[in-house]
Amino acid sequence: MDDKRYLLGLIGEGEHQQQDFKYRVDDARKLAKSVSAFANTDGGRLLIGVRDDGFIAGVRKEGEIYVMHQAAYKYCQPEASVRFDTYHAEGRTVVIATVPPSDKKPICAQDEDGQMRAYIRIKDENIVASPVLFALWKESQKSQGALITYNDDIRQLLGVMQGQLTLKQIVQLSKLPRYKVINLLANLIRFGTVKWEYLEQEFFFSLV
Repeated sequence: MDDKRYLLGLIGEGEHQQQDFKYRVDDARKLAKSVSAFANTDGGRLLIGVRDDGFIAGVRKEGEIYVMHQAAYKYCQPEASVRFDTYHAEGRTVVIATVPPSDKKPICAQDEDGQMRAYIRIKDENIVASPVLFALWKESQKSQGALITYNDDIRQLLGVMQGQLTLKQIVQLSKLPRYKVINLLANLIRFGTVKWEYLEQEFFFSLV
């Protein structure tokens, strides 16, 4: 298959959970958000030089490829694994940055204000990860044989888990410190007792 047919096939899929279009790459930090989101979720690819409407605009080759490398290796911590492939169609160059899911989650990206934040990919959006997911990733790096102890704090938290609740609501209802609720929810998600959903631009938690 030639480059044009291959690119048109990908573009025909549109933007989705594992694919994003980038018309121009002139800010490495913005690109780093997409890298973080793909690495922390299911992996994905960035079609750089493709507009949101699918038009192949091409990249300014040398400058934009430099920015891409900056995004992956300077503005992501820990460094994300990214493969760059170059394709040619209609006299223009498109770069596909393929990001596999990371086994070193969370991959954080530096925002414009210098803060490091972790992102996840939900449908065709890059979303700042909930502190609960951040704690979950940290816990998942620990021994797989770790157990959760059913204590008064967990009993108190589970006692208020009626329906779908935000982190703020759970803290208010349980009267437990926020940091403790975050860690408890992370462990309960890890062991399949609690699940999370992203609805109407908010993270909700509920019993399984």
